[in-house]
Amino acid sequence: MTPVAHESGPRLWAIVGATGTGKTDLSLRLAEALIGRGRGAEIVNADAMQLYRGMDIGTAKLPPSERRGVAHHLFDMLEPSEDAAVAWYQQAAREAADDAFSRGVDVILVGGSGLYVSSVLYDFRFPPRDERLRAELERELAQHGAAALYERLRHADPASAARIDPRNGRRVVRALEVVAQGAKGHGAALPDHPVLWRGDTTVIGVHLDRAELVERLDRRVEGMWAAGLLDEVRALRDRGVERGTTARRAIGYAQALEQLDGRLDQDEAIAQTQSLTRRYARRQVSWFRRYPHVRWTAPDADAARLADSSA
Repeated sequence: MTPVAHESGPRLWAIVGATGTGKTDLSLRLAEALIGRGRGAEIVNADAMQLYRGMDIGTAKLPPSERRGVAHHLFDMLEPSEDAAVAWYQQAAREAADDAFSRGVDVILVGGSGLYVSSVLYDFRFPPRDERLRAELERELAQHGAAALYERLRHADPASAARIDPRNGRRVVRALEVVAQGAKGHGAALPDHPVLWRGDTTVIGVHLDRAELVERLDRRVEGMWAAGLLDEVRALRDRGVERGTTARRAIGYAQALEQLDGRLDQDEAIAQTQSLTRRYARRQVSWFRRYPHVRWTAPDADAARLADSSA
C-alpha cells in the first residue's frame, strides 16, 4: 500500500524496554496497524548486537521470513570482527529514518540498547576521538583491568563515573579519552534535560513484572543453547569474532566461547548467561525509567489503539 498523506506528517515511534519483554512482537503489530491506516511504517533496529551478521540465536534476531513484509533497517550491518560505535549508529539510524520520513512513512525504532536508542531520540552530540590516546588507554586496560582505569575516572570526573558500569572497560576508556581532551560528561548517559530530536515522537515502554520477566529470560537462555548457539559461535570464530572488542563480549557469546575453550561446562555457561542477562535487564529498566517522554504498556497492548493515540 502506498502511504497516504496524513495531517500530522510522519511520526517517529520508539518501542523500548528490557530484553525479553516482547518489543519485537509489539513493533510488528504496531507497524501493521499503521500500515492498515495508510500511514506506512518501517522498523529501525536499536539493538547493538543485532547490528552484527551471524549473531542471530543469541540476540533473538527476527529472521526476514518472519518480518511480515515490513521493511527492517540496520540489521546485519557489521562483521563480528568490527566494533560498533554509537556516533556511527546515530548517523546511520537517523539517515534511515529521514529516508522513510521523506516518503511519508512512520518509523518505529525498536531495541533495548539504551545509549543507542537515546542517541536517535534525543539531542546527543558526541565528543571527538583521539585514536592515539585511545590506543594507549586500551593498552592500559589490557594490562591493569577496568577497575584501575575506573578509579582514575572517578577522581577525574565523578559525575561521568557515577553513570558508568565499572566493569565496562570500553565505556571507561571512552570517558577517560574525553576527559583528557578537556571535556566533561562524555555522552554515555542520558542528558539531565533531554531534548527530543523530533517533536513528533511517541516513546512506548514495554513492561513485565519482575518475576515473569526473570522466568522468561531464564527460559530464553536455555533455548539459545538448545537452538544451537554453540554452532553459531563456532561459525563466528571463523569470521573473526575474537578480533573485535564488542561482539565477543556480548552476553551469551562470551560464555559460549568460554565453553568451547573448556573454561566453562555447559551448565556453568548457561547459569552465568542467565545471571548476566537478569542484571542487564535491571540496568535497561533503570535507563528507560528516566525517559521523561515514555508511556509504559504491557507486551500484549492493543496496537490499534496505540496507533490511533498519536494520529
